[in-house]
Amino acid sequence: MTTDLEDLAARLREFARARDWEQFHTPKNLAMALAGEVGELVAEFQWLTAAESADPGPEALARMRTELGDVTLYLVRLADVLGVDLLAAATDKLADNERRYDADRYRGSARKAPP
Repeated sequence: MTTDLEDLAARLREFARARDWEQFHTPKNLAMALAGEVGELVAEFQWLTAAESADPGPEALARMRTELGDVTLYLVRLADVLGVDLLAAATDKLADNERRYDADRYRGSARKAPP
């Protein structure tokens, strides 16, 4: 059984293969494209108040949704090219954060945990 992310990665792999784009999908290029798309997502939030960012109007939300899609596609493609199981990496990172940021010690605090 495959996960939704594995299915998406396979679809992206085939998309790139059909267009002979694999030659361009190096980890460096994909990371740079991902950073660019994150920048476009961030630009959608620029100058919004906290309240406006939490409740964007339908047009802004549609643009944000598009940028989130772009970010997701590049992230999934990058992980696939590197052979990284994205869900396992995220699960491992969450477990590490749970260990580093004890709920009782960090509740309501934005301070960084020591390395």
